[in-house]
Amino acid sequence: MTIDPARLRVSVTEGERWRRELAITVPADIVGRERARIMGGLSGRVRIAGFRKGRIPARVLEQRYGPAVEQETLEKLLNEATRAAIRSEQLRPISDPEVGAVRSEPGEDLFFEISFDVEPRIEIDRSGGFVVERPAVAVGDADIDAVLLRLRQQNGAWRPLEDGFPEAGNAVSVSILQLEQEDAEAREYEFILGEGDAIPDVERAIEQLEVGTAGNFVVRFPDDFPNEERRGEEEHLRIRLVSRKVLDLPELDDDFAASLDFANLDDLRDKVRADLEQTAAGQAEQVVRARLMEFVLEANSFEAPDSMVDRYLEAVAADGPEGAPPEKIEEMKAAVRPQAENAVRTMLAVESLARANDLAATPLEVSERIDEIARRNGVKPETVEAQLRRNGRMESLEREMTEGKVFEFLKQQSQIIQAG
Repeated sequence: MTIDPARLRVSVTEGERWRRELAITVPADIVGRERARIMGGLSGRVRIAGFRKGRIPARVLEQRYGPAVEQETLEKLLNEATRAAIRSEQLRPISDPEVGAVRSEPGEDLFFEISFDVEPRIEIDRSGGFVVERPAVAVGDADIDAVLLRLRQQNGAWRPLEDGFPEAGNAVSVSILQLEQEDAEAREYEFILGEGDAIPDVERAIEQLEVGTAGNFVVRFPDDFPNEERRGEEEHLRIRLVSRKVLDLPELDDDFAASLDFANLDDLRDKVRADLEQTAAGQAEQVVRARLMEFVLEANSFEAPDSMVDRYLEAVAADGPEGAPPEKIEEMKAAVRPQAENAVRTMLAVESLARANDLAATPLEVSERIDEIARRNGVKPETVEAQLRRNGRMESLEREMTEGKVFEFLKQQSQIIQAG
């Protein structure tokens, strides 16, 4: 059925955070016609013993199916009247309508209330005149040495040691038996000491053993152990050190640089420095963007719709640990709700600025970015575009490009000074 919006009586009340509450009245004659239509369709479908199909008296149908028809009529009218009312009031819902009070009596008008969040249409009155400090991009020799050390570790060789006590950085193989558990079997583990793969008490116990020796230990689970139920719990373990290895690092010289396809060590250092400076510059840019948006949000007061914040929190919860109890998930949501509200407000501000200043990424700009990605990776643009669409990343790319244009616009409206 289709309801003429002009036949409805609709009143709209503005609630908090872009909430709209609608009171809708459907005239009794529309209700009656819809009920008759549903009952008539039912007459030609059902079978009742003693009556021919399509010849069942109305009173029999009413007696047998009256309540079901009432419910179906109500559901259809609620759905269609809601759609008609939303169209007539030119509203743009961003959440599912929630039905409130309903009054439905035979032969009378149908009255019901619904509420939902509408698409925010905010206006950014002040977008500039701020002073933001860009952090200094400083890369020192110590930063470069740290990267070179990681490269040497990645290209090192593990050498077994037959004696001595293990220490941080050694790769160890251990056998662990839970002494207080009946019929327990020893389990073997391999990990690097000092990297947090085992609880501190276990690592300290291993450091007291030589290869081939074993000992009995009481270990305590730390107060920050991920499984809260085990925090502070003690276990009696028999730990045997099966083997230990030490990582031999390659010499930091031209030969090492050549193994990584660089002309010499100076060439490798220059590349590491350039990469670190690029990363630091990107981080400094993110600081500038974040501070600019803080100023914009402080200067323009508006609230994020609860439904958008809730969806953001649901996405965050989905990325959380599997199997977490519901109460812990709710605690986590409550803890990060302020950040979620800020993230949604940021998104709305960016959208508003893009709309008001014609800064949305154009199809041509998106196409040029895809060409750039294709050239950088040595593939065809069609391949890149197909992959973006297949992975659902096309909208993310457009949004990222739009955000970039918005922040360039914001930087032009304010003063960016260089720190130090």
